[in-house]
Amino acid sequence: MSCISNRTNRIRINRAIRAKEVRLVSAESKHLGIKPLAEALEMAAEEGLDLVEISPDATPPVCKIMDYGKFKYQRSKREHESRKHQKTIHIKEIKLRPCTGEHDFNFKLKHAQKFLQQGNKVKLNVNFRGRELTHTEIGRELLFRMAEQASEFGEIEVSPKREGRRMIMILAPKSHPAS
Repeated sequence: MSCISNRTNRIRINRAIRAKEVRLVSAESKHLGIKPLAEALEMAAEEGLDLVEISPDATPPVCKIMDYGKFKYQRSKREHESRKHQKTIHIKEIKLRPCTGEHDFNFKLKHAQKFLQQGNKVKLNVNFRGRELTHTEIGRELLFRMAEQASEFGEIEVSPKREGRRMIMILAPKSHPAS
């Protein structure tokens, strides 16, 4: 069997192992000492298993006698399990204008609170058009008002800052859930 490639590293098995000698570990995890590669391959074949290079960087490389198919299955199962427990945080964007009405503001506030409760970050974006750019304090007040009213669920991660014709602020969910 040849070299099997993995996303993160390459695992050599059986005849793909290039070392002359290997530190051999049995299927029962007993250390069998340093053996010539041919002898280690023979021992694995006698047991009907594969010789798998576990630690290629060691001198000599550590190889284990095992069922490679079972090893691959267990490793993919562990990776799947670890991915399942990861929480991905998304950034949800809410766009406002300096002249946003009260009803629209409350509507967008409810969305921001919902996003923060779900554990997502919220990027608040106030776009300025034309002469509105001379009154950026209105946009700043709007952002701080939104942050204050959503403070039960989130806190300011990035304070309001201007980027061209817009002002941006990011709210992050509070680390402890509201009770």
